[in-house]
Amino acid sequence: MAPLRVIICDDEPLALDRLGTLIAQCSGVVLAGSVLGGRELIAEVQRSAPDLILLDIEMPHVDGFDVIEALSRLSWPADSGPPLVVFVTAHPEFAVDAFESGALDFISKPVRLSRLERALARAREAAEQREARRRLADLSQQLEELKRMRREAGEDHHLWVRRGSDRVRLDMASVDWIAAEGEYVRLHVGGDTFLERGAISDAQARFESLGFVRVHRSAIVNPDRIAGIETGQWGGLKIRLGTGALIPVGKTYRPAVRALIRRA
Repeated sequence: MAPLRVIICDDEPLALDRLGTLIAQCSGVVLAGSVLGGRELIAEVQRSAPDLILLDIEMPHVDGFDVIEALSRLSWPADSGPPLVVFVTAHPEFAVDAFESGALDFISKPVRLSRLERALARAREAAEQREARRRLADLSQQLEELKRMRREAGEDHHLWVRRGSDRVRLDMASVDWIAAEGEYVRLHVGGDTFLERGAISDAQARFESLGFVRVHRSAIVNPDRIAGIETGQWGGLKIRLGTGALIPVGKTYRPAVRALIRRA
């Protein structure tokens, strides 16, 4: 984990110097900025993007709560968000308002090193959790991209089917259509068929990346093999493949078939 980057803000120079001296004694912390007022702090935060602000509440012109309100109106990266805030003040009666404003912690003056270290530890833990969420989101996006690339590269676009006592490698794109037969599915490939154990829903999930379309509760077709769509006497649809096979279209699946026609 990178050092915690901290900006401190207090309108009293002596208090600011003391806080900077204490921070220098804390490990894993970098003092990224030191300012004497709220307006200066807002500009410094935008410039240096700290992880944490140690902020006095009672300041002239723009106090600590004004700073929080101003920061809340700024745009922040979705993967990091605004900096964490710890209030530092000589007025403990502000504690409730400070926490309601979203502050991570509240330190009373005079600041003790041990108390500052506890606040920094809390801030570091919060920053690590934020970083972990960002990394997880990045990883998820990368995995989806890898899956897409694998599909486009044609990996796993084959399967091993049984032919007699042998197993042969079958290019999935060569399948004309798939029919459900009890606990099995039958793959129709030209003049050959291959019977494999499995549900039609599993076959649908595996073949849909190649564009195969479910047209009936017991049938999936390869759109590249469709030669025509026929309308029966009672308005029912049938798909005619180039091989001459006629496959009924279930009522539920008619919109998917019509979408094929529109795309053609």
